Amino acid sequence: MGILNATPDSFSDGGQLATVDAALERAVHMVGDGADILDVGGESTRPGSEPVDVADEIDRVIPVIERLVAAIPDVPVSVDTRKAAVAAEALRAGASIVNDISAGRDPEMFDVVSQQGAGMVLMHMLGDPKTMQEDPVYDDVVDDVRAYLDGRVEAAVAAGVKRESLCVDPGIGFGKTLEHNLRLMKEVAEFLALGRPVLVGPSRKRFIGTLLDVEVEERMEGTAGAVAWLGAQGVHVVRVHDVKEMVRVVRVVDAIEKA
Repeated sequence: MGILNATPDSFSDGGQLATVDAALERAVHMVGDGADILDVGGESTRPGSEPVDVADEIDRVIPVIERLVAAIPDVPVSVDTRKAAVAAEALRAGASIVNDISAGRDPEMFDVVSQQGAGMVLMHMLGDPKTMQEDPVYDDVVDDVRAYLDGRVEAAVAAGVKRESLCVDPGIGFGKTLEHNLRLMKEVAEFLALGRPVLVGPSRKRFIGTLLDVEVEERMEGTAGAVAWLGAQGVHVVRVHDVKEMVRVVRVVDAIEKA
């Protein structure tokens, strides 16, 4: 899953895709490098970030989605949003997946996904982006996150979303300490037991910077290490900025696993 942030303030690439043309150019490169899904977001959810108005988020993502669907029709487009109103507009514009960091906390989100027959990623987040990193505490982070995601899958199905349309994400960096993130990745096979595809987004995140003492622009090798581990554990989708390099990592891991 290639990341396309149509935002001015995302932690890694905010402001780089200031126009629809720039977003399309990046997307074409990502698909050429091997991206299977393009994930378009219009709200930064980095730690401490403020929420974005619905209208502003729609204005950021809809022109990009419309252009991508028209220019690259064979590649699924995902909208990275926690707002049902944004998801509804994005699905009407041609997106086919809703990547929701709040796992359907908006009371209308499941109805929107169900009515449109869309796919959905349910992610675990402790609290909200503004406060999630202040003091994250769990009884057992793997057990707690797994139980939460299991509950959200059942809630989505009860609301009419098809079980086979759902994917789960343990939410690396969303209300987790370094130790929490490492345990979630080490034991990521626990989430496979939920019976749904698993998506993980380790790309350029703070835990890599902490481990290696590097800034965002120097986190590719650390991301590659995480991607290799996750692929070897059976994770189905990795959400990344550096598509070409991570596709190469995954291909080598797959070759070794299949040898």
